[in-house]
Amino acid sequence: MHPAQPQPVVRIENGPDYRENYSNSVQLRMSLWDFLLTFGLMRQTGPETVIIQNFQGIYLSPQQAKALMNVLITNIQQYEAAFGEIRLEPQAGAGPIQ
Repeated sequence: MHPAQPQPVVRIENGPDYRENYSNSVQLRMSLWDFLLTFGLMRQTGPETVIIQNFQGIYLSPQQAKALMNVLITNIQQYEAAFGEIRLEPQAGAGPIQ
């Protein structure tokens, strides 16, 4: 038997470039090596025109993408248990779900 390894202390710090933003559009591209999540703001400028202005792209390894999926599923289930089902039908006048 090996002695138990002590667990490292994890400290989370925001770097100098840390920013928080709102996004209502996320596009996803993937390759063998990574996933690219591109975040943006979508706005409808007319009956037939939707503009998506991207502001951030984040690359994730396949392992981190799957871990993110698991965290999102757990948190969405908790949210829906507390506040009710999240519906994906667009609101009147809203653009397509991405």
